[in-house]
Amino acid sequence: MTVTTNDAASPSTNDLLTAVLFGPNFRQEHGFWRRLLTTEPFRRPGGGTPDERLALSYHRLRILNNALDSGARLAADPRALAALHEWLGPVDPALTTVAGIHYNLFLGSLLDHDADTRRDLSDFLALRRVGTFLCTEVAHGNDAAAIETTATYDRERDGFVLHTPHAGAQKFMPNTSPAGGPKSGVVAARLLADGADHGVFLFLAPLTDAHRALPGVRVRRLPARMGSPVDHCLTSFDRCFVPRDALLAGQHGRIGDDGRFHSEVPNRRRRFFASIGRVTPGKLSMSACAVGSARVTLAVAVRYAGHRMISGSRAARRIPVYAHRTHHGPLAGAMATVYAMSLLHRRALDGWESASDTDRGEAERLVAVAKGWITWQARDVIVECRERCGAQGLLENNGMTELVTGIEGAITAEGDNLAVHAKAAAEMLFSATDRDTADDDGPGDLGDPAFLGRLFAAVEDLWFTRARARMSAAPPGDPLGRWNAASSAALRGVEAYAYRQADEAYAEAVATLPEGAARERLTELRRLFALRWIARNSGDLLASGRLTADQVTFLPDAVEEATVVVAGHTPALVATFALPERLMSDWPIAGPRYADVYDDPEGAWHRSRRAGIRGRAAEFRRPVCGSRRRPLREKVAALGTRGVLLAYWGTTSVLSRWFEKPQVSVDESVRRKA
Repeated sequence: MTVTTNDAASPSTNDLLTAVLFGPNFRQEHGFWRRLLTTEPFRRPGGGTPDERLALSYHRLRILNNALDSGARLAADPRALAALHEWLGPVDPALTTVAGIHYNLFLGSLLDHDADTRRDLSDFLALRRVGTFLCTEVAHGNDAAAIETTATYDRERDGFVLHTPHAGAQKFMPNTSPAGGPKSGVVAARLLADGADHGVFLFLAPLTDAHRALPGVRVRRLPARMGSPVDHCLTSFDRCFVPRDALLAGQHGRIGDDGRFHSEVPNRRRRFFASIGRVTPGKLSMSACAVGSARVTLAVAVRYAGHRMISGSRAARRIPVYAHRTHHGPLAGAMATVYAMSLLHRRALDGWESASDTDRGEAERLVAVAKGWITWQARDVIVECRERCGAQGLLENNGMTELVTGIEGAITAEGDNLAVHAKAAAEMLFSATDRDTADDDGPGDLGDPAFLGRLFAAVEDLWFTRARARMSAAPPGDPLGRWNAASSAALRGVEAYAYRQADEAYAEAVATLPEGAARERLTELRRLFALRWIARNSGDLLASGRLTADQVTFLPDAVEEATVVVAGHTPALVATFALPERLMSDWPIAGPRYADVYDDPEGAWHRSRRAGIRGRAAEFRRPVCGSRRRPLREKVAALGTRGVLLAYWGTTSVLSRWFEKPQVSVDESVRRKA
């Protein structure tokens, strides 16, 4: 990560920290999405039934698609996909879901396969047909390699017959209803040819027209899920025929002109992973969505904490609720965590994009672990911020309940977090080796960032060492029993690995900043993040000789001191999130006049006030001589000079917003690939 400077003017503290959060190409990667969500079609809707909100999300998908210069370029660019989720996720989770499925899982899968074959994508690029992805089944979620939907090659018709053999093989939760327009899907199924099972491949199949499922396809809506409405369905196939070019082929397998199956990948499991390679960009997108949602929720909570006035120690004194340590302490901790989430997300994205073939496995593991850790941390941050907003945070118009339930979807999407971390734990358990013991592995100075960094590594080593010891002590000949003995400690090791990666991302970001306020703020955030984690593991670190008893005793005070420092800057740090004010105005409690939302025009306080102003304001609301209209001259006289000026200002404001057009620059729509 590098921070570029401008010869004309030095970047401000906020600009430097925004570059830390979003990377050096903030305008190119994020400018389009940041501006798009402030245009009128993307403002947060007020109410509506679930079906109306779902229709709005698909309508917005088409507006978004029309604003892009190329949907294919978006699908081919993981950074652009991540930025889409980062900005649109907090505003319209349903739109983000259907857009992520269409561009990443559907279009991306089509682009990744058959690179040497021309496939007509025009209907999907123009959204005449919306794309969806059908992989998991009722009986097969995280074990998708065991799915039972079949695609049997028919030599006579030179195509495949898709079939669902039983209820457990129904495709579970794809958005396959006719809502939003005709749908086509990429369907994961077992390729059967010449009596052999060649593993799981993807097949392109039309599913619905504008009104109903097509012949051979059955679609049933699932019960409403938590959060934003999406048309999740059960989908099954009854001997549905698709032509041979429906197979998304590649080196991992294809049906040749001779009607025989050919593959350069002998292992069926590896063929499956080649087919669903789009899951990794999907994990990055889930991380981005969680980061964006946590930022918005924290920004709303901090601003509300500054506006919400309560009684002070003296009855006549009013103070913001943020003044209390019990309130600003958790928000300061959340700020340190949100920065860590953002930096780890960038680290995983950069590492995956730049990884060589030999490093690809490790880079994908970091993406998977980061997705689990970031989405779990986001849930903690969002729930904490909701609680800090009290009853206001429970109301739909303040947006937090939607984000609380939305983050649960991200935790499960693209691989359930626990299953993803368990897979990483097994890989790391068998591949990990003890680090060389250095001379400085003993107790150091808690004020030394390098020492704190070594403690992160020590916690990770301690848990994996404990996991290997438990596995060795388990009875031989029982692989599941050995794994069960080690799994809980190994999962703690994966968590420690994620924390270490986040701390290293912090350290790298601090090193890129020049001396000054920005570097000080980031160092303070890193210190609070580190001390909170070390305090949580202080017992193990004490027992292993990494900390002294005096240091463990001092840790709570150190955490408290770091919290005070970060809390003093937290309101200003919200500005580094670069959230447009027009966006923030859609969350009522983010503004100082949030109580005005609950004003009652017919309330007694207004009636008494109108009656006392020149005796005319109250008359203005009553019809004259039985008529419901009054001459303009009488209306102006009733309003008075002040009223005319206010009416003029209000009218021009409304007209300016009415005629405002989304000014979206085409060159900002997606980052051009080199």
